[in-house]
Order: sequence, then C-alpha cells, then structure tokens
Amino acid sequence: MSFTLQPIRVATGFDEEGMLVLDEEQRLLAVLTHISDENEVAPGQWYLEAGFGRLDGINQPTFADLDAAQAWIGQRLASGQ
Repeated sequence: MSFTLQPIRVATGFDEEGMLVLDEEQRLLAVLTHISDENEVAPGQWYLEAGFGRLDGINQPTFADLDAAQAWIGQRLASGQ
C-alpha cells in the first residue's frame, strides 16, 4: 500500500507543523505533528499524533525525521500489524 504526505497546520498549542498521511484513495491513515525545537524530551522530532486502522494503537512513537516516520508507516501497513 502506498501513501502520501500532505502538510497541514495542527492546533497543538506549540509548533503547528503537521502532516496528514493519506492512502492512494485519499483516506486518512495518520496525523503526524512536528515537535518544537524547544521541547526538552524530543526536540525537532515528529510524533504520531493520531493513527487509524493499522496505525492505531496505544504506542504513539516519535521519529527523528519524516523519512523515519514514513519507513515505520510503510512497515506497519505492509505487515498488517
């Protein structure tokens, strides 16, 4: 399954940079948000704000960059986990 990223502003109260993750039929798979560079725990990383379907779960990981987020999403979608 392939997917695309679409930039969007997300009202998190901090850095509003986000990405919608959409499948080839334009269904929403996930919302990623960029963590502020001022954040003490994970500065500059990306966070799985919300996942749907195969990306839903208790664990909402952070990623060093969008490439890492895309790799994780691709693996989850391919494995059916």
